[in-house]
Amino acid sequence: MPKNVFITGASSGIGYACAELFARKGYNLILNARRESRIADLSERLQSEYGIQVRNLIFDVRERESVFAAVESLSGWETDIDILVNNAGLALGMNDLPDGDLNDWEQMIDTNVKGLLYVSKALIPGMKKRQSGHIFNVGSIAGRETYLKGNVYCATKHAVHSLTKAMRIELVSHNIKVSLISPGATETEFSKVRFKGDDDTAKNVYRGFEPLKADDIAQCIVFCAELPLHVNVDDMLIMPTAQASATIIHKQLQG
Repeated sequence: MPKNVFITGASSGIGYACAELFARKGYNLILNARRESRIADLSERLQSEYGIQVRNLIFDVRERESVFAAVESLSGWETDIDILVNNAGLALGMNDLPDGDLNDWEQMIDTNVKGLLYVSKALIPGMKKRQSGHIFNVGSIAGRETYLKGNVYCATKHAVHSLTKAMRIELVSHNIKVSLISPGATETEFSKVRFKGDDDTAKNVYRGFEPLKADDIAQCIVFCAELPLHVNVDDMLIMPTAQASATIIHKQLQG
């Protein structure tokens, strides 16, 4: 029987790429996003092209009641979640701590940490009951290194790193795999969101080198998901060849 994959933040970037690749390989999908039109178009296309089953769940992971109501609305095949990809997350702004925007802080903490917790809490009991499952938490190089003006975002991704370890410890006796996927510089909507629609600043982040693409990260996640049952990749750091650390990127001068 096909396995079922639950992906948060599936309307763009890494989540979108994961949906595409898992569908191509015949997995059924439960796709979460806030943007209904984008997720509807995606699910319709994936069902048509790959003959899989798709269920859309439109909610914001920050809203606790919405998360649990959405999971409780699942029925039939949708209730057996084999793989959870906790992908929803974002960065907002780059300021010194005293100049930080409190609304930005709250949105990052609520999405990157609390949202991951809500979705995990809602789905883990089913995995424990079945004594099987695989949870992927999408972290970041920012969860390993703290960089200038990245303060709160880095803190949230350090929290994801720690929570992944906690899940691994708590769930190992239930035959549930837990993997941390930590991308380096990846060209998606990430920087456009961070700089609040400033396209020039966002594009400049990736000028002069070849960054990762969303599909690169999706391929790594699917690779880990398809390893034998006795093999778990606990922690995967994925970097562009041109990137040596969070702040060291070799950029070629353009003529």
